[in-house]
Amino acid sequence: MACKKFLEGRKITGAAVSKDYIQEFNDISRALMGDMTHGEWIDLYIRLTGWGLELDEHPELGLKQTLIDQTRECNLAFSKYVERNYRDWVERTSQRPALSTEVVDRYVIPEFQSGKSVFFFVIDCLRLDQWLVMEQVLQEYFTIAKEYYFSILPTATPYSRNAIFSGSFPSDVELRFPELWEKSEDDENSRNRYERQFLDKLLERRKIVLKPEPKYIKILDAEFGRNVESTINSYTQSRLTSVVVNFVDMLAHGRSDSSLLKEIAPDESAYRSLTRSWFLHSSLLGMLKTLARNPNVVVVLTTDHGSIRSLRGSKVLGDREASTNLRYKYGRNLKAEEKAAIFVKNPEEFKLPRRGVATNYIIAKEDYYFVYPTEYHRYLNQYRDSFQHGGASMEEMILPVIRMEPRG
Repeated sequence: MACKKFLEGRKITGAAVSKDYIQEFNDISRALMGDMTHGEWIDLYIRLTGWGLELDEHPELGLKQTLIDQTRECNLAFSKYVERNYRDWVERTSQRPALSTEVVDRYVIPEFQSGKSVFFFVIDCLRLDQWLVMEQVLQEYFTIAKEYYFSILPTATPYSRNAIFSGSFPSDVELRFPELWEKSEDDENSRNRYERQFLDKLLERRKIVLKPEPKYIKILDAEFGRNVESTINSYTQSRLTSVVVNFVDMLAHGRSDSSLLKEIAPDESAYRSLTRSWFLHSSLLGMLKTLARNPNVVVVLTTDHGSIRSLRGSKVLGDREASTNLRYKYGRNLKAEEKAAIFVKNPEEFKLPRRGVATNYIIAKEDYYFVYPTEYHRYLNQYRDSFQHGGASMEEMILPVIRMEPRG
């Protein structure tokens, strides 16, 4: 029996995993038949994500495609759920999931009462499954607790990350910073240049005065990341240090443009593996390990949005002034397939910038991406099977907020 357990352990474990997943598959299918709450959607997505990591360890079971198909079925139902409820969520403050606008109020400001130095990390474009592979590394250094919130729409940096730092919806930000939306494209460098000011104003509105004043760091390249890693201890003198890390977003976009990265990370499982490899050798891990040695530090870590592997293209029609984003677009008289898009005829209903009298938005559902008719097949092929964000899917919208205290 001992020899059998040793020699056939993997086979026995695989059989148990297979049996458990079939039971889970049936449970999830039954859940989709009901009218689910946002809390039940979070629970369902956590279960799906957990099975993704579990099946990574047992590729021989041949269940990955079954999980992919079920996740697609869940995203079909989830996008309909968001379409039905999102207008109400932005208008009320109760009976809704926590949104991007509440992250600082709910998860950062309460930490000031402890008197510890608070480090607020925002990792651009981090999915829950990517966080979980990072968490496996960090459990050695931190006591970790997780909660979840929903990103606002569109799930793109100029909207969701500005909402985190400002505590306001994009339409409210437009009133205070109209120049932010003057350019036609949603370029991150121009559209997110006020994050430090947004956070200062939010703390001011909450009547919170921190001495020394809060610090803000944005890491856009590896060299600067190493410089911050080497000096991270100096920031523990501040009550609040916000750190934005852009590498995961660069990884997602880089995979779209690089055949080499697509070869290295052909699917979600490999994408998680690539994330783990980056994290193990990153300045981010170096910073966190340094902070883990300081008992007077607490880390709040989150992301502004996730990403989805976009596999289905959908033709969209609009004028030449319309935006070029793949998972959402804004312009005049935009038209797309009804199955592929949430139509926002009145931006105010979604608390989005008006950008002009006749502007409307379309937001991609499930794993669709938008392609204009001009050179349609070229762009359809170029962006098929790329990780994108901006739309309504579980991977983009359901996001972790992690609180970490040093174990030492």
